[in-house]
Amino acid sequence: MMKRYLPLLLLLAACQQRVPPAAEQVGKAACCVVPSRFATTADRKDKDPENMIWVTGGQFMMGTDEKEAYDQERPAHPVKVDGFWIDKTEVTNEAFKAFVDATKYVTVAERKPTWEEISKQLPPGTPKPDDALLIPGSMVFVAPDHPVSTEDISNWWHWVAGASWQHPEGPGSNLDGRWKHPVVQIAWEDANAYAKWAGKRLPTEAEWEYAARGGQAEKRYAWGNEFKPGQKYMANTFQGHFPDKNSGEDGFKGTAPVASFPANAYGLYDMTGNVWEWTADWYDASLYKKASLRTAEVDPKGPASTYDPEDRYAIKRVTKGGSYLCANDYCVNYRPSARRGTAFDSGASHIGFRCVKDKTNDSNKTILVQNK
Repeated sequence: MMKRYLPLLLLLAACQQRVPPAAEQVGKAACCVVPSRFATTADRKDKDPENMIWVTGGQFMMGTDEKEAYDQERPAHPVKVDGFWIDKTEVTNEAFKAFVDATKYVTVAERKPTWEEISKQLPPGTPKPDDALLIPGSMVFVAPDHPVSTEDISNWWHWVAGASWQHPEGPGSNLDGRWKHPVVQIAWEDANAYAKWAGKRLPTEAEWEYAARGGQAEKRYAWGNEFKPGQKYMANTFQGHFPDKNSGEDGFKGTAPVASFPANAYGLYDMTGNVWEWTADWYDASLYKKASLRTAEVDPKGPASTYDPEDRYAIKRVTKGGSYLCANDYCVNYRPSARRGTAFDSGASHIGFRCVKDKTNDSNKTILVQNK
C-alpha cells in the first residue's frame, strides 16, 4: 500500500486537464491582446543579446473569455507589462550541460528525496513509505500499446528511478542526437538556478503570455485562429489518438529541436508546444476571478501563495505553453491563455523553460536579475 505514495505525489505534476466541451469551437471566441507597441529591436542598439529578443512593453488582455476554455483561464482581464528581453528558444540540453559543467549543479531529480519534503504535499496522516522507495527519479511518459481510459493518468505517466535531464527516459537513455532539444526533467528549482547562473530570471506569467501572443489580437493561437493555417503545422503537439497512438504528422513524436517550427511575430520559437515552460509565479486556480476587469494591473508578479481546489496539498508554480503531449482529444493547452499548476519539485518528460532579462536606464546594457 505504501508503495504508491511517492509515485502518486509526482503524478500530480502530469497534465490532468481534460479537453473542454466543444473544444474545436473554442477558436471562434475572443482571446484579445492589445499591445501598445509590437515587439521590436529597432529602437535598441544592443540587439539580440545572448540569443534573446527585446519585447517592448504594453497592455494586453490576459486570459480568455472563451466559454469552452478551462476555468482557470477566465475571465480575460487587462494587464500592463514593461519591456524585457526573452530567450528566442527554450533552454536546450546543450545549454543546460554548460551550466552543470560550470557549477556542478545536481538537479532535483538526481537527489534522494526526503520524506520531510514529500509529506508537505500529501494529506495529513499519510504513512511514510519504506526508505528504500525514496530514491532519485522522475516522471516519464510511456505510451500504452492500446487505447486506455484517460481518467487515469497512471496509464501513461510512470515514475522511473534514475530518470533525469541526462537520462530523460531513465537509465539506458541519453542525449545522443538531442543536444539541440529543450532540456526536460527539470523542476522549478533547477530552472531558477540556471536562470541565476545565466544572469537572467524566469518570466512572470504575464510576461510569458504577452510574449507568446506575439501581438495577435483576438486570436486563439499565437499565429491566428486556425490550428493548421494552409495545412501547415505551427507547433509540436500530439496528433492521433491520445495517449496510445501519436501519428507524428508534424514530424515529431517526442520533443523537437528548438526552432523546428515557425517563430511567432516577435521572433520567438516554441512558445506553443514542444515542452511546458516554468514561470516565476505561484499557481492560484482562482486568480483571474479576483482580477480587475477595468483597471490594468501593472507588471503582476502572481499570487503570494499557491491554491488549487482539486489538489489542495500540492505546492505549485505556473507552467505555460503546452507540450508535444497536448492533443485535441485530451489536453488542449497549446494556446497562449492556457495555464496550469505544476508541483514545484517535480520534473517530467514534457517540462522545460526559458529565461528573461530586464533592462537598465542605459539602452546599451542589461542588468543581471536573480530571483531570491
